[in-house]
Amino acid sequence: MKIAYFDCFSGVSGDMILGALIDAGLDVETLRQNLAGLHLSEYELKASRTRKGAIEATDVQVVVHSEVAERKLIDIEGVIAGSELPEDIKQASAAIFRRLIGIEATIHGAHPEDVHLHEVGGTDAIVDVVGSLLGLRLLGVEKVYASRLPLGHGFVRCAHGLLPVPAPATVELLRGVPVIQLDVEGELVTPTGAAILTGVVEGFGPFPAMTVDTVGYGAGKSEFEFPNLLRILIGSTTQKAARATEQVVLLETNLDDMNPELFDHIMQTLFEAGALDVFLQTFQGKKNRPGVILSVLCHPHQAQDFSTIIFAETTTLGIRYETMDRLCLDRETAWIDTPHGQVRIKVARLGEEIVNLSPEYEDCRRLALESGKPLKEVYAAAEAAARQWRNQHE
Repeated sequence: MKIAYFDCFSGVSGDMILGALIDAGLDVETLRQNLAGLHLSEYELKASRTRKGAIEATDVQVVVHSEVAERKLIDIEGVIAGSELPEDIKQASAAIFRRLIGIEATIHGAHPEDVHLHEVGGTDAIVDVVGSLLGLRLLGVEKVYASRLPLGHGFVRCAHGLLPVPAPATVELLRGVPVIQLDVEGELVTPTGAAILTGVVEGFGPFPAMTVDTVGYGAGKSEFEFPNLLRILIGSTTQKAARATEQVVLLETNLDDMNPELFDHIMQTLFEAGALDVFLQTFQGKKNRPGVILSVLCHPHQAQDFSTIIFAETTTLGIRYETMDRLCLDRETAWIDTPHGQVRIKVARLGEEIVNLSPEYEDCRRLALESGKPLKEVYAAAEAAARQWRNQHE
């Protein structure tokens, strides 16, 4: 599997991501041709060689030649929807902008539909986001990981006046992401850079187990005592290696004063919202009252949304949270035929080797109810069919 790791020792921005991808082998003319599918004529994508300290890198600039009306979310979604981009790139790009503009709206007390990206910034951001997603695809990258993110201090001037560094939008985007404070006056992580990384990265932390094939450096526009660069390492995982670790957040709360009939609804609500896992544990609380610990596992950028659900749906007054690493096998779903009907099976792989597979319980239960057969009989037939499928696909 081809993976990429962003080493953000000096921060990250949209143009630094594009520069790193081009420096790592992305053909800039091919990128321009793909970006032409946006049908935006007011800009030019420029890439040049530069030096930051002792390191050569690629500097990318999105030069806007004409005045452009301020774009709101509906305008940006219209540009993306009307483009000739691949459908998955359209969806991923729109999702990044919806999250970025939603956060901006919350910060400024406005409705997302009323928030706009200013002239040059709007075009620049669209090219940065879409170009980064296209670049990763053109380089054949399947999974993306990144280091913890360094943050500077001070103030940055923008359309809203002076804002503290890191910018409020950046702070919100980085909820659940590991960060480190550097004694540097200046903006190291921009909102666009944070939006792109949190939209594509599976885990933030140390270098994943990989064989490095290519290294690229994207230049930032600031001058610090250290090189203002973003480094990307592109390579492959070994055939027998498990998937690299990803960061997750564990939310927990103790409940000892809630109607237990509500737990089924709470679990369904959390799963439907995209929780990675939800589980309950009993405990003995203060005054010897029996209680339940509600635990929710989610991606870092989802932590705030799930906290809101927990507060709304339970009687809790507080939530504990912890960021941790998770190591997972690669997983896929396949359909198999059984004497009772079709059933999905979950397939887990360690590299190319199938190490585990199991029938989907709900499918077996549905077939048991439809056929009138005992569930254990339907499940056993599904397990036998799964073993046959495994023999054919190993």
